[in-house]
Amino acid sequence: MSYAEVYAAAANDPEGFWAVQAEAIDWVRPASKALWDENAPLYEWFKDAKVNTCWNAVDRHVEAGNGDRTALIYDSPVTDTISKTSYLELRDQTAALAGALQAKGVVAGDRVIIYMPMIPQAIVAMLACARIGAVHSVVFGGFAASELAVRIDDATPKAIIAGSCGIEPGRIVEYKPLLDDAINIASHKPEFCVIYQREQSVASLITGRDFEWNDVQSGVTPAECVPVSGDHPAYILYTSGTTGQPKGVVRPTAGHLVALNWTMKNIYNVDPGDVFWAASDVGWVVGHSYICYAPLIHGNTTIVFEGKPVGTPDAGTFWRVISEHKVKSFFTAPTAFRAVKRVDPAGALIKDYDLSSLEVVYLAGERADPDTIEWMQDKLGVPIIDHWWQTETGYTIAGNPMGLEALPVKIGSPTVPMPGYDVQILDEGGHKMAPGQLGAIAIKLPLPPGTLPTLWNAEERFLKSYLTTFPGYYETGDAGMIDEDGYLYIMARTDDVINVAGHRLSTGAMEEVLAGHPDVAECAVIGVSDPLKGQLPLGFVCLNSGSEKSESDVQTECIARVRDKIGPVAAFKLVCVIDRLPKTRSGKILRATMVSIADGKDYKMPATIDDPAILDEISDALRGMGYPAQKTD
Repeated sequence: MSYAEVYAAAANDPEGFWAVQAEAIDWVRPASKALWDENAPLYEWFKDAKVNTCWNAVDRHVEAGNGDRTALIYDSPVTDTISKTSYLELRDQTAALAGALQAKGVVAGDRVIIYMPMIPQAIVAMLACARIGAVHSVVFGGFAASELAVRIDDATPKAIIAGSCGIEPGRIVEYKPLLDDAINIASHKPEFCVIYQREQSVASLITGRDFEWNDVQSGVTPAECVPVSGDHPAYILYTSGTTGQPKGVVRPTAGHLVALNWTMKNIYNVDPGDVFWAASDVGWVVGHSYICYAPLIHGNTTIVFEGKPVGTPDAGTFWRVISEHKVKSFFTAPTAFRAVKRVDPAGALIKDYDLSSLEVVYLAGERADPDTIEWMQDKLGVPIIDHWWQTETGYTIAGNPMGLEALPVKIGSPTVPMPGYDVQILDEGGHKMAPGQLGAIAIKLPLPPGTLPTLWNAEERFLKSYLTTFPGYYETGDAGMIDEDGYLYIMARTDDVINVAGHRLSTGAMEEVLAGHPDVAECAVIGVSDPLKGQLPLGFVCLNSGSEKSESDVQTECIARVRDKIGPVAAFKLVCVIDRLPKTRSGKILRATMVSIADGKDYKMPATIDDPAILDEISDALRGMGYPAQKTD
């Protein structure tokens, strides 16, 4: 079937469409119906089914005779380690840890926080929770103690599973002291902790509360899979909230299974046994969906990579992993490729590796600027597919269904809405806008299976955050447009559409222009306060390694480019050349924080920031331009 036929089938009969996709899942008891809409605008899918996620991700492959197939490849350039885990080994490891949790009183519905680096044991911990119906909440390893404490108090876990340390290029990050501080700060106290000791930093354990990973499993009975209801939370994943209080996105078990399994073939075009690599972290939604669950549910081999795109040891590490493990489909953030391009702009390191296994590269997490996509296409010679989704949805909202039908690529667009998503562009009054007009991106309810049904213990906040602004729609918080061919363009977060003398302008469009400058490796545009025009755009640019142009020449040329491509209406006159941009660990640029710094406003240090020192560098640069920028406390 063509994309248009499949999309129409899902739109015309969503219950029938998703019921057919559900047949690919092993059910203990199938749902009596697909969609439960009695409590609209709150919708649920496959609510009364009985099912187990771990069975579908691990055990059923073993039972089907594929126990010797590689489930996980662990590739860690920071420890010079490569190991492989078969589906049979993964089942046994998962059952053993799940049995240990059961023996210490963890039952279905209990929460377990996982605070681990990118090691196979993190995946085992997630699956062990799923095996017994515990609700895991993965917190990015090395997260600040105060932020971890907030999540402990919100999720109220019975147990915490942690690694003793994480490894960054050139340094060891000890997790256990952060964990101890977080538990001291938190009002809620877990009953026990399980600590995986890494030889790079062996942690001190607190007698009676902390148990070593291997010791706690010794002599226990391996756990069987515990069936849970379709609406049972598979996990809670915290995403930043506008109030500073994190939002606990809930993932429903049944819809999660059905949707993720569908995406592996239809979107990523991989078959069972193929090697799929998502270069992310288990602390983010990409890690949940496409390092852990989707590849395993579908019977693929997934890669757990502990390293960076550059510096571990060089800008060729991606190509080594793809070559060595025969990766067919590769998924990462545009910021990773921008880092590679900045260090190796000629792509010289690519020539050292055999990338013949690689068929498609997928990008998500940040807007994929045309310059980066064109560079990748030129150097790799494979389709570069941008796609767009959110923590809240758990998988693709708009993309190119490569396994269903490879649609023509329009650089700058993540292509078209996926089946189940009725994406519309609305004005401030909630009216549908004409093709090509910039507005708020909203999705008509109900959302498809696997998307968030609510926030953890915060239904009113869920309604207010997502369903109130445009009744009958899910508010994405992104701004963009849809062209005459139905292709979607994500231009900015709604907050990043700036108002310059009454003109609504997209900072994303300006970033595309700046990124096209041959000496610009990375860039960001923010709106800063201006007494005359309300807001003015301010561009930050980082230069390519080896660039020989002066900063003033680059600034002049960037201003001219924006004036030429977007026009004088943008009033683009401010460019700041900096060495690096402030980002989260997942690669998102902290634009809102940069706005606060430029406007001299107080701001909270973002919990997910990769390197806090960058903010002081931004402050210094802005003060040099005459802005009232202030340094962090």
